[in-house]
Amino acid sequence: MSLLQISEPGMSTAPHEERLAIGIDLGTTNSLVATVRNGAPEVLKDHEGRKLLPSVVRYLDNGEIVVGEDAKLKISEDPLNTISSVKRLMGRSAEEIKEEGTYVSYDISDADGMIKLKTTAGEKSPVEVSADILKNLKARAEEALGGELVGAVVTVPAYFDDAQRQATKDAAKLAGLNVLRLLSEPTAAALAYGLDKGSEGLYVVFDLGGGTFDVSILRLTKGVFEVLATGGNSQLGGDDFDQRIFCWILEQAGLSLLNKSDSRLLLSKAKASKEHLTESQRAVIHATLSDGKIVNLTITREIFSAITAQLVSKCIDTTKNTLKDAGLKRHDIKGVVLVGGSTRMPNIREAVEDFFDQPPLTDIDPDEVVAVGASMQANLLAGNHAAGEDWLLLDVTPLSLGIETMGGLVEKVIPRNTAIPVAMAQDFTTFKDGQTAMSIHVVQGERDMVEDCRSLAKFTLRGIPPMVAGAARIRVTFQVDADGLLSVSARENTTGVEASVTVKPSYGLSDEEITRMLKESHGKAAEDMKQRELREQKVEADRLLESTASALRTDSDLLNDEERAQIDTLIDKLIQAKEQDVTENIKKAIEALSKGTESFAARRMNRTILAALQGKSVYEV
Repeated sequence: MSLLQISEPGMSTAPHEERLAIGIDLGTTNSLVATVRNGAPEVLKDHEGRKLLPSVVRYLDNGEIVVGEDAKLKISEDPLNTISSVKRLMGRSAEEIKEEGTYVSYDISDADGMIKLKTTAGEKSPVEVSADILKNLKARAEEALGGELVGAVVTVPAYFDDAQRQATKDAAKLAGLNVLRLLSEPTAAALAYGLDKGSEGLYVVFDLGGGTFDVSILRLTKGVFEVLATGGNSQLGGDDFDQRIFCWILEQAGLSLLNKSDSRLLLSKAKASKEHLTESQRAVIHATLSDGKIVNLTITREIFSAITAQLVSKCIDTTKNTLKDAGLKRHDIKGVVLVGGSTRMPNIREAVEDFFDQPPLTDIDPDEVVAVGASMQANLLAGNHAAGEDWLLLDVTPLSLGIETMGGLVEKVIPRNTAIPVAMAQDFTTFKDGQTAMSIHVVQGERDMVEDCRSLAKFTLRGIPPMVAGAARIRVTFQVDADGLLSVSARENTTGVEASVTVKPSYGLSDEEITRMLKESHGKAAEDMKQRELREQKVEADRLLESTASALRTDSDLLNDEERAQIDTLIDKLIQAKEQDVTENIKKAIEALSKGTESFAARRMNRTILAALQGKSVYEV
């Protein structure tokens, strides 16, 4: 039996009405907006009949903002005020971006870790730049549809982390859009293909855009789109292929230091030659630099394939790992959907076909497929779906989420590749007697140690009733919504005191960190296990030392001098073992102290029982 959906009062549509909703593919190189009209998805065009809007924004000193093709034409002429590939900066810190200076040819400032791009119109954050792109798409849609929009589904790479997703949502809000949902790009592509072809089975969505790469494995079954596993690299895309050609040009032309205008000029020439090689065997690169030097080179497909082979291998390696995560083999896959303009490159298509031993699906324009899928989801969420047109999208978390426990260990609460939306809870307890507060440190990553993961947020739960260590029960709940955004709450069970945080970090994970987290989680599993065991023994040693010290403070009169000296010696040996960082030695020292205090513990228990019985009759007992 299916569940019936009930609209809020006044929100349901009349039989003859359609609510206006759009799907937006906010891309690194180009962006698109689509809608569903008369039951069919349609990518909306501008006045010139163009569907693609270059994701380029130029800021002028008179306050004017130019977006799209006109801004793109000024990239080399006005490099400091013309921002492109801003998607690669979303949710990332200034420190991370400075390490990749090759990709950023404009000036960056650092305000409390937040990136600001210096322009003649003042400093602009990546969120503001993205908002200006979204405003342009919103205006295009409102003009084409002739009415006010109910909302939009905005797509993000599947491998965007919490910070990057939140930055995208903030940009949409700044553009005046009501975000119905953030939708992973591969899921949107599968939606477009699945409903168009009525497909069922296991599919791989291979999404290589201008700045990001995602690979997702989905199971399509009677309207249910279930993401089984996702992998990728939020800092790998067509821009990196452009960069390889750019470096080749510098090497062939004998160039070294360039000003920003010449750098942007040669980068744009590199990009143009890459696109030309999609249809031709060779491309001519001709440019006149600011000092009058002329660059005149010819690049062939063979040269391009050779200088970008490592980038293609990265894509295939990520695909292999994602299949492994899903527990699948290549022959299990029914079809491979290519998404993103960068999948037009012949060497990418050949690599995908060779790996899967089948030609990829390219029926829908790879530039448009994500926007088409997003528009279909937006149409459904707006309440415009027809009878029988219903489906369920089950996405997943790209990285594990957890909290720090004693000893700097990570306890994972939500493992990566868990279907979202999801809520998971786990009980924790206090470490010291009388502890009345607990610091909750939320982290993201695949390793066992906090220092190997990424910190997302911290908050404190206060008002815990003072009890002996281990007696309190604090339930920590993680909730990830359909947009992939996280909130965490903590509640002490006996008193009901609560604390919570909506995780909204100022920047997200870098490319190196994401790649390192996943690779090291596989490659260093044995090392992690040893480290975790050592940390756990140290925590147990601290607990025993704390409880023994507490017992000696209150009941040391139960011991004679020789017994007290023996216990003190065992305490010293445990402290020394802890400092030596040898797991087995710590275990032995814990066992020795536990055994050496057994008689003392028994006497304390007898004293406690006698105190409880004192003054009571047999009948009262």
